[in-house]
Amino acid sequence: MGSVTHNTFVVEREYPKGPDKVFAAFADPAKKKRWYAGGGAHDVANYSIDFRLGGNEVLVGKMKPGTPIAGAVLTWAHTFDDIVEDERIVFTQTLDVGERRISAAVITVEISPTDAGSKLKLTHQAAFFGPADGPQMREFGWRALLNAIADALD
Repeated sequence: MGSVTHNTFVVEREYPKGPDKVFAAFADPAKKKRWYAGGGAHDVANYSIDFRLGGNEVLVGKMKPGTPIAGAVLTWAHTFDDIVEDERIVFTQTLDVGERRISAAVITVEISPTDAGSKLKLTHQAAFFGPADGPQMREFGWRALLNAIADALD
């Protein structure tokens, strides 16, 4: 029987654009692909998004040379469980390495207006199935992704 590690982390960012622009970075397929699927440590093998309540998002990537698991195929799958336009997105996420599930998470994105634009708060609650990348690597990844959103705020 494998081990399970439970973890919750919160990442907050402020952006110089209003909540509608930050929400659009998640809702608009071209914008989401730009900051979420593109670049990074993997080559995109497949990406699709159906941004609606009950809709799904799937990213399949092959890890690049020089990464700890070079050549491995990873599948991130999301189901959108709650969407409040310009305010909140809640989704479940699973991550598979090849045929092995390594984590399941509930992720809440809250967006609120500020005097200078907007604030995003991401809460990630997960179960990691050992051996897995673990909470520290996942938090590192989300911090990098939330920094990349700035390029999709047009």
